[in-house]
Amino acid sequence: MKAISIKKRILLIVSSIILLLVLIVLGAGWYMLDYALKPDSDRKNTSPFYERIYREYSWMPYWTDSLKQTNALCDTFIVTPEGERHHALFVRNPVANGRTAILVHGYKNCSINMLPIASIYEKMGYNILLPDLHAHGLSDGDDIQMGWKDRLDVIRWIDLSKDIFHDFSDSARIVLHGVSMGAATVMNVSGEDLPDNVKCFVEDCGFSNVWDEFSHQLKDQFGLPEFPVLYAASFLCKLRYGWSFGEASSTDQLKKRVNPMLFIHGTTDDFVPSSMVFPVYNANPVSSKSKGDTKHYNEIWITPGCEHAKSLMDYPEEYSARVKNFVSKYIN
Repeated sequence: MKAISIKKRILLIVSSIILLLVLIVLGAGWYMLDYALKPDSDRKNTSPFYERIYREYSWMPYWTDSLKQTNALCDTFIVTPEGERHHALFVRNPVANGRTAILVHGYKNCSINMLPIASIYEKMGYNILLPDLHAHGLSDGDDIQMGWKDRLDVIRWIDLSKDIFHDFSDSARIVLHGVSMGAATVMNVSGEDLPDNVKCFVEDCGFSNVWDEFSHQLKDQFGLPEFPVLYAASFLCKLRYGWSFGEASSTDQLKKRVNPMLFIHGTTDDFVPSSMVFPVYNANPVSSKSKGDTKHYNEIWITPGCEHAKSLMDYPEEYSARVKNFVSKYIN
């Protein structure tokens, strides 16, 4: 009887320790999930975003002022099937003739951050659409989706672009261009069944998949390995938001892509490691839907000495030229 009692006590102690460890891991996973996916409370205050681009790009105040004076820079809101209100900026270009650039911002940024790149496309004669992703800028949402579920929102904007720009002809041609998390979004979009008017993509410093990006940040910011906290956070993300870190893979989406893509990444990027560009660049060499062959249409530009999302800032003329040269091969 005494031996049985001792065994029960040991079992109870071991079970309690295991339960405590599980609760600690789940608590750490919950904290990480909120830390990574909770949007900024002041994200709808757009003034700091304008101040930032004016500070970093000297030509931006004059360009945005010219758009505002002619009422060319406009806002639009839509209501999603989930009942959320999503926002986008847009610029109609009178010489666009169906050419449209949809530009997607990065993590905890908003549509305003993409205006420097928008100026490139405006000079090229494009309509420009700049969505605020879910839980960013003026768009509703309580959780950041890391470019995964965002791909479905961007596809919705693709479908709506013909109404926004009053272009109902067969001549509409679209390029998608994203930076950082926006680049991951664009890569994720590229693997879906898209309208034929989507012609090409540009991704600038996007991560290969959410798991690897969070694993890198967990080690870089907290000095922690991915096991067990990342596993717990991914499990909780699936329960709370309906997706897991493992399924949110730009690399896997790119394997299904049929249109050409330009890949840009800085050599000193330590937020999204520079090494991530190579698996996404090599994920799928077949990239021309219109020509139907297997020629490698991807292009890659590794920018020397550039930190995260700084390629345009450090190489403004070359960035513009490379984007123009690439996109012009597929949209004229």
